[in-house]
Amino acid sequence: MSHKAEFIKDLSLPAVAAPMFLISGPKLVVECCKNGIVGTFPALNQRTSEGFEEWLIQIKSELQEFEEETGKKPAPFGVNLIVHPTNPRLEADVKLCMKHKVPLVITSLGAVSMVVDAIHSYGGLVFHDIIKKRHAEKASEAGVDGLILVAAGAGGHAGNINPMSLIAEVKKIFKKTILLSGCISTGQDIASAMQMGADLAYMGTRFINSEESKAPEEYRKMIIDAGASDVVYTAAISGVHANFLAPSLQAAGITQEDLKKDHKIDFGKELDTEAKAWKTIWSAGQGVTTIENVMPVSELVETLKSEFKEAIEEQAKLLETYPKE
Repeated sequence: MSHKAEFIKDLSLPAVAAPMFLISGPKLVVECCKNGIVGTFPALNQRTSEGFEEWLIQIKSELQEFEEETGKKPAPFGVNLIVHPTNPRLEADVKLCMKHKVPLVITSLGAVSMVVDAIHSYGGLVFHDIIKKRHAEKASEAGVDGLILVAAGAGGHAGNINPMSLIAEVKKIFKKTILLSGCISTGQDIASAMQMGADLAYMGTRFINSEESKAPEEYRKMIIDAGASDVVYTAAISGVHANFLAPSLQAAGITQEDLKKDHKIDFGKELDTEAKAWKTIWSAGQGVTTIENVMPVSELVETLKSEFKEAIEEQAKLLETYPKE
């Protein structure tokens, strides 16, 4: 039996703006939800659990005010939690998600049934990100409601499996909501994700270049100037393979030999923590190749909707030509 997230049918576009470390904040989340797509942010973008709760209150308040003023129901918002022993805030942040009934929780670096059960206790959903079938199997056993397939070319901590293969493999064992991540920057890309069997497109890099993101202007310009070959896949920054913009790696003095290492390198005092490193070493996916501007979320979503509709209509026209009898 297939079980898909109910909220999908109410979205203006089958898309989720991914939670991006140091980039996603209340302003971006709220604007996404107002415009009919899911907005999300990492809990750790706030340095304390107290700050995290302040953001939750702000987001809920602004979305409630929007609904009262317009009569339109905004899309649900989500929070990303790092489910790993190295995250000392996990228990406190889970309790805050329960207190404020966060609609969607995205878990990373560990699918734990206790966390899933906690979110399910108030009717929330849990989506978990994976890069391979084994991770999908473990997450399914933990009872998650959706899987985020982070395919080759995605920004941040990405996998290296082709999206077509990854979706085909996971759909054999998982019948709930499937999200696809990796190089999705246009409405045509969203349509392609649906063609491959995804229920939702998971978009990060494209929303870095929105006016509401917390990205510095130099970061946005680097994305506009970059092509797919300017994205480097390396474990040298955090110890886990991720994609970064080559010019930012070069500016930090990271050598080609450093990039070949399969462990985190010693940055020295200036970049002695991962947070400091990611602040100046900028992540992006190969989808940068189609990003040529910065625009407000409202305009971006309208553009994506137009491109998506056009792509679907063009696909439909193929039925007039194929298949031949």
